[in-house]
Amino acid sequence: MTDPRQNQGKSVFIRTYGCQMNVYDSERIVGLLKPLGYGVAETPDSADLVVLNTCHIREKAAEKVYSDLGRLKVIKKSRNKSGDDLKIAVAGCVAQAEGAEITARAPYVNMVVGPQAYHRLPELLARAARENGEVLDTDFAVEEKFDRLAERTADGPTAFLTIQEGCDKFCTFCVVPYTRGAEVSRSVDAVVAEARSLAAQGVREVTLLGQNVNAWASAPPAGMAGNTWGLGELCRHLAKIDGLDRIRFTTSHPRDMDDGLIAALAEEEKLMPYLHLPVQAGSDKILKAMNRGHTAEHYVKLIERIRAERPDIALSGDFIVGFPGETSEDFKATLDLVEAVGYASAYSFKYSRRPGTPGAAMQKQVPEDQKSEHLAQLQALLERQRVEFNQKQVGQSLTVLFEREGRKNGQLIGRSPYLQSVHVSAPKSMLGSIAPVSIEGVTPNALAGVLKEGEYAA
Repeated sequence: MTDPRQNQGKSVFIRTYGCQMNVYDSERIVGLLKPLGYGVAETPDSADLVVLNTCHIREKAAEKVYSDLGRLKVIKKSRNKSGDDLKIAVAGCVAQAEGAEITARAPYVNMVVGPQAYHRLPELLARAARENGEVLDTDFAVEEKFDRLAERTADGPTAFLTIQEGCDKFCTFCVVPYTRGAEVSRSVDAVVAEARSLAAQGVREVTLLGQNVNAWASAPPAGMAGNTWGLGELCRHLAKIDGLDRIRFTTSHPRDMDDGLIAALAEEEKLMPYLHLPVQAGSDKILKAMNRGHTAEHYVKLIERIRAERPDIALSGDFIVGFPGETSEDFKATLDLVEAVGYASAYSFKYSRRPGTPGAAMQKQVPEDQKSEHLAQLQALLERQRVEFNQKQVGQSLTVLFEREGRKNGQLIGRSPYLQSVHVSAPKSMLGSIAPVSIEGVTPNALAGVLKEGEYAA
């Protein structure tokens, strides 16, 4: 059988689990390895190095990683028989939380590297080759990480841009403070430099990322006087970059939605009218048990303030059902909150016990069948709201950023300001362009429209 890697340089295959920040991290890992001669492999079988960039948020996350590692073990064993080798690295939050366990259960893994240490992958590769054993690196050093990352290569007209990492909120259901560390913000100058580089490569839209992105704070840019900047000031500053036409940010926390950010949403045209603002539950009892630091009334009034300033805003949220102690009355409070707010999209999950979090040790764990029943009710309501929001766009004109070709011949797929996928018949030359589209229909997962004649936007 022919080796798919013959006549090629070294290559890396990256499997990304979980959140948008992991997608960003995977892109940066590719950039770090490029100067070492690594291209991107399409499959693990064709790679010299496989990186599993893991997420630890959901239940059984670690077991999914071990399942993938078992399959990689077979490939590695086959390679070794032919006198070759496959290097395996586990990165991300599972690596941070279970580093020692990974090296014990899967000794064939060469490197275990936490989310704040992946910038050291080149030197870890050298150590693994030299020492012919496992290398574990899960130290927190987020500032050093960003200082040492190479300039990115853009891939299309949209890009993620991490501006903040870590979390100080310590919600009782969440592992992020333990796997990503305390809240750390990148400097204005570092964020602007990356944004300018992306714009120069044709990126039209950036999504600013952070575990609590609206907790971002920094001194003003070099040479500018003034007090500490918040996310609102940063967005206004980024909006001045030529070629950068759209700005988004995620994920926000209700406790960090300050007046400056709300004003920026109202006044800055480049800020898209879409806000992901998780609430998790509608019961004050459950919110307190979750250590969310806000009430349901605070959240609803905050939404009312935001909508008063930006009436066209589309809301997205996160919800957890079946948190310990949740009763049917508590769950009804969540349904009532959803009805009161009205969401364009949302993510909802059954509570899962995460080892090491306070929630895992709480009494009154909710039975799985009750969780499943409540989740089905909640998702039905959220889906009805999503469909209603999409149907309201029919007959409207929305500006669409065309990102990629569709499955049908002559079809392009883009994103509306509200982050909906939009399918349009348009020439391939319009990829990377923003143009007005008349919305004519709704499919289960997208909008369908036609280009408005004579209104092409470059």
